[in-house]
Amino acid sequence: MPQPAFRRLKIAIATALLATLPVVTQAESFADVKPSPQQVAWQDLEFGVIVHFGTNTFLDREWGDGTAPPSVFNPDKVDPDQWARAVKAAGVRYMVLVAKHHDGFALWPTGQTDYSVKASPWMGGKGDLVKMASEAARKNGLGFGVYLSPWDRHDPRYKDSAAYDKYYLSMMEELVQNYGPLTEWWLDGAGSAGHVYDFAKYIETLRTYQPNTMVFADVALFDYGDIRWVGNEKGVVQGENWNVIDRHGQLRWRPLEVDTPLHKLHWFYSSKPDFATSLKSVDEIMDNWESSVGKGGQLMLGIAPDRHGLLPEADVKRLAEFGKALKARYGDEANLAAKHAPADENVAAALDNDPSTFWSAPAGSANAMLEIDLGRDVTFDHAMSMERLDDGQNVRGYAVQVWDGRAWKTVARAEAIGHMKIDRFPAVTARKVRLNILSSVGTARIREFKLFDVGH
Repeated sequence: MPQPAFRRLKIAIATALLATLPVVTQAESFADVKPSPQQVAWQDLEFGVIVHFGTNTFLDREWGDGTAPPSVFNPDKVDPDQWARAVKAAGVRYMVLVAKHHDGFALWPTGQTDYSVKASPWMGGKGDLVKMASEAARKNGLGFGVYLSPWDRHDPRYKDSAAYDKYYLSMMEELVQNYGPLTEWWLDGAGSAGHVYDFAKYIETLRTYQPNTMVFADVALFDYGDIRWVGNEKGVVQGENWNVIDRHGQLRWRPLEVDTPLHKLHWFYSSKPDFATSLKSVDEIMDNWESSVGKGGQLMLGIAPDRHGLLPEADVKRLAEFGKALKARYGDEANLAAKHAPADENVAAALDNDPSTFWSAPAGSANAMLEIDLGRDVTFDHAMSMERLDDGQNVRGYAVQVWDGRAWKTVARAEAIGHMKIDRFPAVTARKVRLNILSSVGTARIREFKLFDVGH
């Protein structure tokens, strides 16, 4: 066969084979990127806690150096059920345990190292805090997650990337196989500058056993995370919150998690006097909630059991106070829009305190209005909007407006709604209110539109 004809035949065969392969397309714009069902479910959780408890607790440290002897860890009244009850009272829906912090000390009897609870005097070396915490979370209706620090300041294998990858993966396999479904897995990159990890293998292993677990990572680990760090530990989402972010030309759905400690600047318990005085007030926690959940993010509040293994009574009391305040401010009974004049089925779906139903703008519309007749004059100073995100974050501009008897008056205006957006403004009294979708790149769908009279 002549060479040119043979070459043409090879090209034809290759072309035919390629035509049988599935077509992989990349999102060309932010509007094309959609969340996974797991991401949507995770965003609905809204409020979680992360528990820091370990050798640092007994040494008044925030970051251990890996030299503390296991004998340091010896709490006498460990009660994760107390932790779970306390945080549930605050409105929390999931709990993440720091199973191994940067000091390398493991809170379960891992078979990979002796630097763990099995070498401590606690429960005669027979204790398993991961098991106790996971069982307590589920008993109280909370999701459970694990933080396993990649950085390890104790284990000598850390100096050898390949050896340490094997070590980390072996620990991961224990945790993902033996403690039930995990809501979240934390990949904290702190202290890891210059170290090379096989993150692809980590995630492959995790997905083998826990396909629905959400992976937290900062944007540096863009390819491996499902959710991202907000960039600060102040409990604040800064600026407009878009779920899709761009890193080096790649677009991914990466919703925000906003981590901040219950005690200012303290992730771990400390016996020093400033720990007690650093406990946030109800107003400060509320500001964290409104500045995270109220801006479409997820609040991850840090709690710190003391040397007994209990949350301090002041912390338990504060969490209960916050839960009560949160319900009074934003609970279903406080929603003034739930009582309204008769409305069509589409509008009513956004006013029913049921996020599984939703109002839909006309198909393909770039702007639309969700208008409500409250049936009486109502005074309010906060509005809450929730966008249905299954088909992406479509709203690009909106306004909350009231009818003053002559014209529509704008009381709040912004760009992103996302999972939830709380707008505050000087108190107004009106019978008619509307959410004006000024710009949408797809059909806007609103799960809930609520009004509240907070009073300040």
